[in-house]
Amino acid sequence: MVGVTPTDRRTALRTGTGLLTSAALAAGCATTGAVAHPDPTPTSPPTPTSPTVPVGAGAAPGPRHYPRAAAQITHGPRTRPRVALTFHGQGDPALARALLDEAERHGARVTVLAVGTWLDEHPEMARRILDGGHDLGNHTRRHLGINAMPEAAARAEISACAHRLDQLTGSIGTWFRPSRAARASPLVTRLAREAGYPHVLSYEVDSLDFTSPGADTVTRTVLTGIRSGSVVSLHLGYPDTVAALPAVLEELDRRGLHAVTTTELLS
Repeated sequence: MVGVTPTDRRTALRTGTGLLTSAALAAGCATTGAVAHPDPTPTSPPTPTSPTVPVGAGAAPGPRHYPRAAAQITHGPRTRPRVALTFHGQGDPALARALLDEAERHGARVTVLAVGTWLDEHPEMARRILDGGHDLGNHTRRHLGINAMPEAAARAEISACAHRLDQLTGSIGTWFRPSRAARASPLVTRLAREAGYPHVLSYEVDSLDFTSPGADTVTRTVLTGIRSGSVVSLHLGYPDTVAALPAVLEELDRRGLHAVTTTELLS
């Protein structure tokens, strides 16, 4: 990983991303005992068109079954110095690209759980994520409170996002994460399995970055809770998260922990 002074890096990133704050469109998910950060009022999404997988790109990886893993995964093995930084995928694509660029400069790989309407609006982001060596998964079509939905509506939220991922990448994605909830209900867990996802990807460390607490607070929250095997919840679309990432990755490096995709964490 590249040695960079955290203060200098955060200063540079704040300068570049501060101008984008007003454009950030992301929304946070509910956490255990916390109230979800509300989404902006959605506009009518573009209607998905025919498959757009680039010629020669090949199908992206699909879901895998891990016999020793629970139906809902909150962390990986504690015996290896690996962690998974997972990002709820929506918001300003410029911030998403800045975050992915920063991760890659440090040799880190992440997991992005994309919202279907975000992929409708920014279909190029699916290939950008995959081309960077990252995991790409399903975070429902509209990012609504899926655990409270009737069965048919919840099924449609999962399957519609899976279909959009398949159109763009040739795969339904490697993971499913419920929207507006840290854990999936038994119904949603079953529906995800029926849609082709053997596991629901949860997390054990919540950065709370969607509350926009400042980059230093995001950094401190992540580093206080993280350890070998941790799965961390973060978000694309928030300048604080982009600004915090260099310091997080530098400290992980100092501790001998490697940021890998969730697939690598479980493999």
